[in-house]
Amino acid sequence: MKSTGIVRKIDCLGRIVLPIAFRESLGMKEEAPMEIFVEDEQIVLRKYQKNETCIITGEVSDQNMILSGGIVLSPQGARILQEELLALRLKGEI
Repeated sequence: MKSTGIVRKIDCLGRIVLPIAFRESLGMKEEAPMEIFVEDEQIVLRKYQKNETCIITGEVSDQNMILSGGIVLSPQGARILQEELLALRLKGEI
C-alpha cells in the first residue's frame, strides 16, 4: 500500500499514530517491532524483519538465505562472497 500523504501530528512525547489500514497491510499487531531510521531528509518507518539483513550488502529481502549457523546472505551477497573467495583461492591465500 502506498500512502497518498496522510498528515499526522507528533504529540508532546514525540509519538505518532499509524493508521490501522497501514498496520493491517503489513500484518502488524500491537507491540510489533519497527525500524526507524533517517534516509536523506526523510524519516522511514519499516516493519522489523529479524535476521534477514545480508551481512555483505545490507539488503533485507525474503530471498535472503540463512547459512552455516546463522550467516544471512542475499543472492547478490552470496555472489560477491563467492567471487572474493575464488580470487583468494587463485592467489593461493586459502
